[in-house]
Amino acid sequence: MVAAILVWTIGAAQPNQLQKSITQTITRHPALSGALVGVSVRDMDGGEIAQWNPQQRMIPASNMKLVTTGTALHSLGADYTFKTAIGYTGTITDGILDGDIYIIGGGDPTLGADAKDFGRLPFGEWTGILLKAGIKAVHGRIIGDSRLWEGYLEFGDWTYEDVGTYYGTGSGALSFYKNTIDLQVAATSPGEPVQAVQAYPETPWMHNTNLGITGLEGTGNSLYLYTTDLAPYAELRGTFAVDRNPKTEHFANKFGALTCAYYFCNYLRSQGFEVTGGAADIDRGGRIRTADFVSNEPAKDPQVIGHSESAPLRDIVRKTNLDSDNFYAEAMFRTMAEETSGVAVYDSARVAESAVLRKLGLDSGVTSIVDGSGLSRRNGLSAGFITSYLNAMTKSPAFPAFLESLPMPGEGTLNVLFRDRPDMSRFRLKSGSMEGVLCYSGYILDDDGTPLATVSVLVNGATAKTAQVRKAIEAILGEILLYLQTI
Repeated sequence: MVAAILVWTIGAAQPNQLQKSITQTITRHPALSGALVGVSVRDMDGGEIAQWNPQQRMIPASNMKLVTTGTALHSLGADYTFKTAIGYTGTITDGILDGDIYIIGGGDPTLGADAKDFGRLPFGEWTGILLKAGIKAVHGRIIGDSRLWEGYLEFGDWTYEDVGTYYGTGSGALSFYKNTIDLQVAATSPGEPVQAVQAYPETPWMHNTNLGITGLEGTGNSLYLYTTDLAPYAELRGTFAVDRNPKTEHFANKFGALTCAYYFCNYLRSQGFEVTGGAADIDRGGRIRTADFVSNEPAKDPQVIGHSESAPLRDIVRKTNLDSDNFYAEAMFRTMAEETSGVAVYDSARVAESAVLRKLGLDSGVTSIVDGSGLSRRNGLSAGFITSYLNAMTKSPAFPAFLESLPMPGEGTLNVLFRDRPDMSRFRLKSGSMEGVLCYSGYILDDDGTPLATVSVLVNGATAKTAQVRKAIEAILGEILLYLQTI
């Protein structure tokens, strides 16, 4: 071990074979021509083994989730759970509530999500809470209450197209089905409207307009849903090529709290409960808003009678990093703000995360962090900061859960990385990609599964196809692993 550390220390001060190999790949690989590249490789004592532009801030894309999930685990704890409370206003007489039921959101991003996402519908549990409180009928409304988190669902500079997609939905204190809707779309004839049928969930208050057009053969899929939480209107725009097979597209639902209330109301009625007032939510002005979107009655502070809990944070973090789930990442980002300051706006989230980074011994001033998922192009991390952060996380009590959350090649979003190289299973990495951006950062493990080194490879401004850029990054990662195996 002493000899290895000595070699690595020397390698940081003068070019070693790895440094030469990385330099050759970056300067000669055609897929990286004209692109901005950042590379950092560190030993577990923090010493640099090799680097290229290590302090250059670059767009990390979903490599930002490394910072979000790690700081969330460190600050909240791996066993942290999101809680959704049930409360009521009014009076209960002979089993009849003359008042309203409130579903009080606590930021649970898995509420109503698929079982594969640790989601569930705790409607039976919530019904049991009502029965225990003596409520057998509701002469009032089921109200989705997302007031715990201030501010808008999305970060302000996400692109207009992104906020209508499943990956740009934005998270609220009370969400449902990851704030998405599924549309079944199919091509017709070129120039004619696409077929678009809403599958799940139902949102009967929405006024949807289909402006999607069937495109010519080979033109691909550019369907986007343009929507907002300011009004119940949405337009499907873009094209869907005539040679495309029918598919289910996932778009944003900006009314997760109302959707949750609507489905719980229907569930109660299916169980024999009388609910006279239907579903409602609360607008940003604190007024109760029914499905006709008339807001004229101030919401009240309900009496809480019980709550349900999410899966533990360690499980949600694993799913976040495995599938690069923006929705879960943004929920963690805002939860850190809520738990720290009681204000879950994005400015507070950035302050909360910076405080955690300082506790880990890092200088957050060398970063530009504006959201939790990496969807914004205003995010800026250097490869050197990422490897320093990864080193610091090994000293966190939450590190076992953090390391476990990172996929190896062949898993999740790494399913195409090193597809023909099963010997690459020593890597535990997070991917990050958007147009012109491809990044991989994480750990390289020894034979016992213990971190041997931290690595970050960031590429920005690439014009080559993603598969070609990935081949160049694979070459760099392969050179790093080969070098570590020789010292």
